[in-house]
Order: sequence, then C-alpha cells, then structure tokens
Amino acid sequence: MSIFNIDVMTLFPEIFSLTMQIGIIGRAIKNNIINLKCHQIRDFAKNKHRRVDDYPFGGGEGMIMMAEPIFQTFEHIKIIRQKTPYLIMMSPKGKVLNQEIINRIRNFQDIAILCGRYEGIDQRLIDEIVDEEISIGNYVLTGGELPALVFLDTIIRTLPGVLSSENSFKHESYYNNTLEHPQYTRPQVWHNKKVPEVLLSGNHKEIENWKNQNSFKY
Repeated sequence: MSIFNIDVMTLFPEIFSLTMQIGIIGRAIKNNIINLKCHQIRDFAKNKHRRVDDYPFGGGEGMIMMAEPIFQTFEHIKIIRQKTPYLIMMSPKGKVLNQEIINRIRNFQDIAILCGRYEGIDQRLIDEIVDEEISIGNYVLTGGELPALVFLDTIIRTLPGVLSSENSFKHESYYNNTLEHPQYTRPQVWHNKKVPEVLLSGNHKEIENWKNQNSFKY
C-alpha cells in the first residue's frame, strides 16, 4: 500500500503538533499510512527578520502574505517529494468542503495544503501554484490552520487502513448523501426513555429497514 503524502505550509506548525500524535491522524502516521509534514513558511523568507508579510498595494487594512516565501516553501516540498503535489489553499473564497470533494481528493497520492494568515495572500502566488481553494464554511477565521485540521481529519479517515474497515466511513453521515440514523447504547431505559424495540429484536432485516427509514436525506 502506497503512503499518502501530505505537506502543510503554515506560519504556525505548532498548531498541528498534538493532532499528529493522537487519534486517527496520529495512528495513521504511526502505521505509515500517511506521511504528514509541516513546513514553516518563515524559514524561506530571504530577509534577516524572516518577514513574510507587507502592506497591500492600493491601501487597505491589515497585511498581505508575500508570494516569494510561500513559493520557495513549495519549491522545497517539490524537491523532497520529487514531484509536484496537488496544492489546496484553505480560503473563505473556495468551494465549501463536502464529502464529494473529499472522495475526489483522496485519489491523489500527494497533496499540499496552504494556510493563509493576515488579510490574505498575494494573488499572483495563488494564480501561479494553487490548484484548488477550499472553504469549511461561510464565516471568517483568523487563519487557515483550523480549516486545514478539519480537512485533514475528513480525508485521512477515508484512507485504506485508517479505520477498522472501509464500511466504517461509508456508513457515516454524509457519505451517501444521508445523515446517520439515531444511535443508542446501554442501559435500555434511561430517564424513562426506552430504546426502540426493533433495535432489540435481533431481526437484522427489520433493523436495517429502521436505520434506512430514520436516516435523513440532505
């Protein structure tokens, strides 16, 4: 099985540190299912202060991330991977993330993720190297790191060998354009509320029908 390579370009690689050690992503790294590396964009700034931002032409609030440090970071990734990864930029202007996008992108063997900060990134850099912009919703966040973590979790859990079986994610909410049916566990009665009798019946056909009827289309 080939390793799924992921490179993250960010000003705050520390945000990813804990996630890379625990849970599904941590296990995927430990089991050599994914190779996930974070790259500090400041390391590729040419000035002595490692500055990566500057004032916008034409005026306006805030600062803009400069093209060259990001470009050099991506060039470094291309060298170490010996190929050009599919580059995704987390952006509020991008297509809103859904399961269809995840199912498509998981077919790439090498992807890179660009996390912006400040008021944005020089458009020339976006036009030259970014393959796709993705958003996680119609709201504003401080940077691209939290959206990148959401994106990583959604895509890594679909890779072969990450979950106990492929059916684990195929039966989850959204995979087949449905929301998952209600779930119950012990005790059978809690606060005078009972588990639906059909789930206790042992009749697998009736249970499956109940689950299908109680899944919600979206």
